[in-house]
Amino acid sequence: MSYDNNNIFAKILRGEVPCDKIYEDEYVLSFYDVNPQKKIHALVIPKGKYTNLDDFNENASEKEILGFFRGVTLVAKKLGISINNGNGYRTLSNIGSDGGQEVPHLHFHIFGGEKIGKMVKND
Repeated sequence: MSYDNNNIFAKILRGEVPCDKIYEDEYVLSFYDVNPQKKIHALVIPKGKYTNLDDFNENASEKEILGFFRGVTLVAKKLGISINNGNGYRTLSNIGSDGGQEVPHLHFHIFGGEKIGKMVKND
């Protein structure tokens, strides 16, 4: 999957599409998912052009990697669902077609505010 400069997250980062922002710094942008799957459903995206977690870990700088993962934790705290100020949360990143990735820009989903349940259902 190659990076598409016209993907929805690239447009959000450029300010072409609005978002309900939760947090932003030099490395990440976080906002609420427009189609929430749980009581709290946020997204955290890096500001760099990385298609998925593999691409990010292979090509991002150490500062970007650290900033991104710290950003995920900061967002969970800001939402009141981290272990420090809540009951926990789940992060999820879909990678590639078999992983269910739809947008070719690395993003982590943060789910919380309620019991999430089993991670994978046996069909």
